[in-house]
Amino acid sequence: MKVSVVILNWNGEQMMRKYLPGVLKNSDIPGVEVVVADNASTDNSASMLKREFPGVPIVVLDRNYGFAEGYNKALRGNEAEYFLLLNSDVEIRDSSWLVPMIEFMDSHPDVAACQPKLLSLREPSKFEYAGACGGFLDRFGYPFCRGRVMDTIEEDKGQYDDVCDVLWASGAALMVRAADYRDSGGLDGRFFAHMEEIDLCWRLRLQGRRVVCVPQSRVYHLGGASLNQGNPRKTYLNFRNNLAMLYKNLPDKELAGIMRVRKWLDLLAAFSFLIKFDKGNFKAVLKAHKDFKKMRQELERDRQRVGETSAAMHEVHERTEFSLLWQYYVRKRKTFKKLMGK
Repeated sequence: MKVSVVILNWNGEQMMRKYLPGVLKNSDIPGVEVVVADNASTDNSASMLKREFPGVPIVVLDRNYGFAEGYNKALRGNEAEYFLLLNSDVEIRDSSWLVPMIEFMDSHPDVAACQPKLLSLREPSKFEYAGACGGFLDRFGYPFCRGRVMDTIEEDKGQYDDVCDVLWASGAALMVRAADYRDSGGLDGRFFAHMEEIDLCWRLRLQGRRVVCVPQSRVYHLGGASLNQGNPRKTYLNFRNNLAMLYKNLPDKELAGIMRVRKWLDLLAAFSFLIKFDKGNFKAVLKAHKDFKKMRQELERDRQRVGETSAAMHEVHERTEFSLLWQYYVRKRKTFKKLMGK
């Protein structure tokens, strides 16, 4: 099998019914299979899939392992050359959506993973928040994308239509070479959900492998299907996992300083929730830091592979980050001048 498109489902009966037909229709090419892994759903997802999509293989997990460990278990024993991790709320409209990514991976054996262009299902002319055209991290570990910086999302005008090396590819539609997935240890099951694909891509790059965006392939992502933006559980996982990821992967010379600054920045974020009377998210940030401290001894073992490779990669990334943020600033400045009539 060339490509195994694996959709991890959890209580997504309606989404599976809505988006799975498009995935099946547009992935019907030789060497491609579509598999659904059910993360112990408590709705009627599993029975609906067996009844309405009898030709689709289903991997039924015994409990909800989250996104990270759920995929690890679902992919165990899968013999495909490439895995395509696909969110259940992604709409596929193009029958050749897989072809550009397959061809690029085939012709570039040094590439471990790639993603398509991610567009918003709600506003198809704009990029999607979760991954846009490939992601980076700023100096202090906060993710941004080509097409999305903080909460500002750009309209797709072809400005990112070049194949580009990125720090991370979105887990909403992530194609990864199976051998690299196994060699890296897969997704970190301790993360449960959120930031796990960024951590995986960072580790792949530490192994000297490339991660790219192939925008000639495009998909449409709804986003927020499992946890809505602003949900305290989502806030907790994002903050805790981001700290864990930085601790695992930063070079020694950067670690102490960045973690010290992050502590104060995150406390500032917690305070901003508090003055908005958002006690749920305020407590989520504090709990994230508390639980991260409990993880540190275990995470220390992961740092053994961090050395000169990480330091060199970090320097290259910082130059790329500055370039992208400067381009973003210039575009926003031009837009502001137009609005002001200058």
